[in-house]
Amino acid sequence: MEIAEKDKAIGVMDSGVGGLTVLKQLLNVMPSENYLYFGDTKNLPYGEKTKEQLIEIVKEIFAFFEKQNVKAVVLACNTTSATAYEELKDKYSFKIYPLIQTVSKCVVLDKSLDRIGVMATEATVNSKKYTSELKKNNPAVEVFEQACPKWVPIVENQIKDYDEKSVITGYLNSVLEFNPKKIILGCTHYPYLLDKLVKYAPEDLFINPALLFANYIKQDLLKRNILNTDSSGSVSYFASSEPDVFKKNAKLFLEIDSLPELVEL
Repeated sequence: MEIAEKDKAIGVMDSGVGGLTVLKQLLNVMPSENYLYFGDTKNLPYGEKTKEQLIEIVKEIFAFFEKQNVKAVVLACNTTSATAYEELKDKYSFKIYPLIQTVSKCVVLDKSLDRIGVMATEATVNSKKYTSELKKNNPAVEVFEQACPKWVPIVENQIKDYDEKSVITGYLNSVLEFNPKKIILGCTHYPYLLDKLVKYAPEDLFINPALLFANYIKQDLLKRNILNTDSSGSVSYFASSEPDVFKKNAKLFLEIDSLPELVEL
């Protein structure tokens, strides 16, 4: 018996545990959906890879999601939204939700936000995707993008013994000098460092895109009449390497105590 479109699962992907910040918000706003979370721990960090490498990686993960017959895939990753989305967006049966393009549209609805800082991976910053998307939706906005290459390894490897002030303010001060109205945490790993960031700048200066993103996806599924409101909801986890490490990080950050299934890419 064929599964109704609204009953199909939603795929969510990122390079590791960063995308769990998006999954958390998806679960908050759409608790009845069934989710398949893929953490590509084999290939992290994505920020150091070329566009061509990232497209090939995402193709492999999308092939996995195709086999699972998902109704949509959430790119819970700024880097792949910046580099792979445009190339792949029309090549699959499921709808793909890109983080940068969606969040940029939501942020500039507030026209008073005419100076926006972005902190992201090197690949995202080099793509200038946040600048182009924010300006597409509000040509008057000024944008400053700062790459923060040390941050993802700190989160994924749970590094404790680093010079916090130097590592955090080394990147943050460059953005603060721009005098932004808001700073977008343009990598899904970065909200895990918010408790460090707020020591050096006001908390309300930072935008965690996950909530804006989740609300947009909910409204779009509703509009397309495929929002699942009838089931009890479920989450299945998959990782491309070291499922034990993924489990340890997921438990630490989001109190998720589930060993992911290993899927070799």
